Amino acid sequence: MVVGAVVHFMREKILVIDDDEKITSMLRRSLAFEGYTVFTANHGMDGLKQILENEPDAVILDVMMPQLDGWEVVRRIREGGSDVPVLMLTAKDEISDRVKGLDMGADDYLVKPFALEEPLARVRVLLRRKSSEKQERPANKLQYQDVFMDLDTREVFRGGQLIELTTKEFDLLHLFLQNPKRVLSRDVIMEKIWGYDYSGESNVLEVYIAPLRQKTEEHGHKRIIQTVRGAGYVLRGES
Repeated sequence: MVVGAVVHFMREKILVIDDDEKITSMLRRSLAFEGYTVFTANHGMDGLKQILENEPDAVILDVMMPQLDGWEVVRRIREGGSDVPVLMLTAKDEISDRVKGLDMGADDYLVKPFALEEPLARVRVLLRRKSSEKQERPANKLQYQDVFMDLDTREVFRGGQLIELTTKEFDLLHLFLQNPKRVLSRDVIMEKIWGYDYSGESNVLEVYIAPLRQKTEEHGHKRIIQTVRGAGYVLRGES
C-alpha cells in the first residue's frame, strides 16, 4: 500500500471530463493516489456516455470544450434525472458564468488555475454530502438512471415526465427497480408478481412487458428493460 494514500473501501468512482490532456492526466493521477477509481473523457458526448456506462459517484467537468460545452453537459445530466455531484472547472472568473453553471445544475465551481489540493478537497465534500443525503433518503423512493418511482404516491417519472401505469405494470417496474442490472428469470418474475398458483395464460408476462416498455420509451427515451435471450429480463440502460 502506498504510504499516505487514503484508502476508500468502496473505491468511489470519479469521472473527469476535460479536453485539456494535462488537466485530465494530473487529476487522474492525483485522484487515483487518493484511492478513487478514475475515468476520463476529453469531450462532452464521451462524458455523457461514460456517465451511463460507469455510473460515477462524482463528475469533474470543464466548461470550455468543443462540440458540447460543460454547461450543456450538466444540463443533460440533470435533464436525464441523474443527481451525481458535479464540480465545474473553468478559466472564466465572471460571477455570471458561475451563476449560470450553478443554475444549470452544477454543485460546485472552481476557477482555473487552481492548487491541486483544492479539487481533491471539494470532491471529498461533494461525496460526503451525497453519502449523507443517501442515508436520509426514504426507502419508499426508488431510482435507476432517469426513472424515478414514488411508492407512497405510486407515481413513476422518466426524465421528469409522469408515466401512467396499470397496477401490474407498476408492480413489474417496481421489481425491476429493486433489482437493477440483475437478470430476472421468467419464473422468478411470475412468482413475484402473479404468485405460485398462477394458472392463466402462459404468455401473460410478455403481454405486460410490451406496454411497460412502450410507456417507458415514450418521448424518445432509450430502452431500459432488456430481453436476455434464454434467461429472462433485466433493467439495464443500452450501451
